[in-house]
Amino acid sequence: MATKKYTYGLGRRKSATATARLYKGKGEITINDKPALDYLSNNKAYLAEITDPLALAGKQKEYDITILVKGGGLAGQVDAIKLAISKALVTEAPDLRAVLKKAGFTSRDPREKERKKYGLRSARKKEQFSKR
Repeated sequence: MATKKYTYGLGRRKSATATARLYKGKGEITINDKPALDYLSNNKAYLAEITDPLALAGKQKEYDITILVKGGGLAGQVDAIKLAISKALVTEAPDLRAVLKKAGFTSRDPREKERKKYGLRSARKKEQFSKR
């Protein structure tokens, strides 16, 4: 059995992890074995955000993309997918690195949820202070 050749990219955001595989193709995007628009609850803004790196590179119709995403919510998953696609594009065509980096698509957003501390209600919220 002949396997198709692909380029791989990994992206993370908050608690979401996405892996993207770029195949030569017609521009179809599949997320967790569903069409992208179905997975994203018909949210065209999220779909546009996912395809931003491809649009910037001018390669929207050149690649079929399969994405596996786990964890987090939909917004975090979208950012993880965008980073994974960007990294895969840079691996495929290193000359696109400067363009994608300038647009901010190759850097991970490091913000995570802060853990709850003992003695507090949440990460930073305290009980109201009473002087008497």
